[in-house]
Amino acid sequence: MKNYIDYITIDSQKRFGRPCIKGTRISVYDVLNWFANGMTRLDIKKDFPELTDDMINACLAFAASREHKVRIAS
Repeated sequence: MKNYIDYITIDSQKRFGRPCIKGTRISVYDVLNWFANGMTRLDIKKDFPELTDDMINACLAFAASREHKVRIAS
């Protein structure tokens, strides 16, 4: 997903400036943490019916983009 910007926003007044899904207080970190703790996409959508597959994909794409940009100096 190249257009994660359509779904992700960073607002210093919301969740201490963490990247969040637009129109919610759900952060990208929240979604990644749910996956890391064994929740499935279906589990997440059941618990948070306001989330769509595109929103969840945007969180994954945002995280992948950030990871791609990380460089470790040696």
